[in-house]
Amino acid sequence: MKTLKINISGIVQGVGFRYYCLKQARIFNIKGYAKNLFNGDVEVVAQGSEPDLKDFVKEISIGPRYATIKAVKVEEIEKKVEFDDFYIY
Repeated sequence: MKTLKINISGIVQGVGFRYYCLKQARIFNIKGYAKNLFNGDVEVVAQGSEPDLKDFVKEISIGPRYATIKAVKVEEIEKKVEFDDFYIY
């Protein structure tokens, strides 16, 4: 199981982006969280199998209808905590 930290910038707050991430997380069996950052970005920490993570990142890089994605930064992190669900903060 891998853990990724994904930073999405653009118009991603106030457009249902975190709930879109939750929906995609349920589809691809991803655990972790999505939260708004003070700078207007959204941070997602996603845990799952490599194929599921690849598909999840692909989908959230598109985003919901009213989002405008400018950049997606993905990095693998060593996460000691295993998530039991996907949360929105």
